[in-house]
Amino acid sequence: MSDFTAYPPTRRIRLPRIVNYAEAPDREETEVDRAWAWVQGAFVAQGARWRALQLRPILWAVRWHQKRYAAMSDEDLRAAVRDLRILLRQRLRDQDLPVMVAGQAFALIREASGRVLGKRHYDVQILGAWAMLRGQIAEMRTGEGKTLCATLAVATVALSGRQVHVMTVNDYLAARDAEETGPLYDFLGLTRATVLEGQSGPVRQAAYLQDIVYGTNKEMAFDYLRDRAILRRAPGNLQRKVDKLVPGGGPTEPLRMRGLPFAIIDEADSVLIDEARTPLIISGAGALQGGMPDGVFIAGMDAAKGMVEGRHFTLPRGVKRVEILDAGYDYLEDLTIDRDDSFAIPVIRDHAVQQALNALYLFHLGDAYIVKDGKVQIVDENTGRTMPDRTWSDGLHQMIELKEGLEISPTNETLSRMTYQRFFRRYTRIGGMTGTAQDAAWELWTVYKLAVAKIPTNKPDIRTRAPDRVFRTADAKWRAITRRVAKLHANGQPVLIGTRSILASQEASARLTEAGLPHQVLSADQDADEAAIVAQAGLPGQITVATNMAGRGTDIKLGPGVAENGGLVVILTERHDSRRVDRQLEGRCGRQGEPGRNEAYLSLEDDLMLGPDAARARRLAYAVSLVLGTRAIGRFIRDRQRRTETLHAQSRRDLMKQDRQLGDIMAFSGQLE
Repeated sequence: MSDFTAYPPTRRIRLPRIVNYAEAPDREETEVDRAWAWVQGAFVAQGARWRALQLRPILWAVRWHQKRYAAMSDEDLRAAVRDLRILLRQRLRDQDLPVMVAGQAFALIREASGRVLGKRHYDVQILGAWAMLRGQIAEMRTGEGKTLCATLAVATVALSGRQVHVMTVNDYLAARDAEETGPLYDFLGLTRATVLEGQSGPVRQAAYLQDIVYGTNKEMAFDYLRDRAILRRAPGNLQRKVDKLVPGGGPTEPLRMRGLPFAIIDEADSVLIDEARTPLIISGAGALQGGMPDGVFIAGMDAAKGMVEGRHFTLPRGVKRVEILDAGYDYLEDLTIDRDDSFAIPVIRDHAVQQALNALYLFHLGDAYIVKDGKVQIVDENTGRTMPDRTWSDGLHQMIELKEGLEISPTNETLSRMTYQRFFRRYTRIGGMTGTAQDAAWELWTVYKLAVAKIPTNKPDIRTRAPDRVFRTADAKWRAITRRVAKLHANGQPVLIGTRSILASQEASARLTEAGLPHQVLSADQDADEAAIVAQAGLPGQITVATNMAGRGTDIKLGPGVAENGGLVVILTERHDSRRVDRQLEGRCGRQGEPGRNEAYLSLEDDLMLGPDAARARRLAYAVSLVLGTRAIGRFIRDRQRRTETLHAQSRRDLMKQDRQLGDIMAFSGQLE
């Protein structure tokens, strides 16, 4: 006879807590507050190593408890998990845990991981997890086991009764990490789910009911934005409570998420910095009031194709912009003088032609986008991966479809929008990990109030770095790269050639093919095949060509005899806009104390040297190289990189400023969240 009572007489009937939507309120910042954060950031950014030293008491706390848990049977360890849950909830204060309590949780999780996964956390992984649990960004070298490190923080947060979102940069890594770490969470009695692209609303809603949710930052951000749109239309909390009591639900639309609780972000600098230059926008497709009909797109493309560069428009070197000249506007006016349709309206006509020119001269197939299954798919400039469900706005996407001879898709109306900065600042707490946070430490603090802790490596770093080789022309650079790869291939060393774009990968492949060198090229599609190719990049004599970000999150294991032969050689073919991306590519070799070598081959014709005001720097660099040699050019290229980083940081600040202004002026219009 069970002693469970179906209807306990003392139980009180309570309305369910429906909109317990965990999130932090928007920060009210004055200009003085932002200026003070700016000053603080300069000091906070310099304390990354000292901050890591301050984390070391957690190691003593873990050792204090580990012998007790090691002596337990599996059944006793599971019973200890139940006791730990109670302790964590009792000692949790304002999102923080005392170091001894956190150490106890880490010791139990570490012991369980050793039994279930066959992997015990290193001390440096404990330090990284403690940094994340304290709301910091842990900078950990590539290959230090960040996925396993995260389980300590994730499980501790979940056991304390708080839901945790684990964000990665793509669907494949989200599914892989959830699968690999799942047995540990099962042992601890924690539920988990994965939010992936293409899932239906009910599936996502069920996923967000679990203790731990894996997914990409884009998917979670858009789910939150959809929830905000629902709450804006039906904000009544009482109605939602009543609907929950009605069998089958009531008339209000269900929310997907439970709010923004605790977030652990993998590759935090890429998510919080690189992708933050683009706002999140939810659009609705269909024939929209004020939208341009297909005839306007067609007329605009025809007119643009008839315009001549230099006479009707200009392409300022290095600036991603087309400028229509006065003669161009005169040409368009003469072209439409006898028309009486929408294209004859100057504002519509000029906008359509401007977008057509952008599509023709600024957005190139294989670089900004690819065509797959009869559709234009945008290529993310930060990751080199396609974004099948994303479109350009303001008619640009339709113009590119016309350019490629595809069917014009319906125009879209903006329903809700939000910046990544505002989205992440609404989480009750954020912790993150990446291999390259230090270069962005100032911005991480000023925008998100996230400090960086530089975690030491588990084993000494013995990789070597060759001096940059710089050439005056791109052709000379590629010839030198081909010769170098041929020599390494003949010696049996694996080579990973990192490129900036798909077009550069195609150029590298053509050069290698011409030289008769067998190689693998990664496309812009991120999936398990890409990860498998990158994982094999350490085999003897293997040559792999990939964009700088391809296969990120995948370990490259060295094949037999490769370590004794010098390890993996990573060749960087040009500098990226951000030094952090260069460092991410360099980190693909020399993992966990293995040998490796980084080499960079640069030229004055690289994309970075075509930026604003670059012509003068290019001429000066060329003149200096005639006197001091080509190595002197490297300093000019690094200076261009710094300038570009500054411009991108300014664009992110401008986006935040515009977001604040739109929030103040247009919140009532329905265009914002």
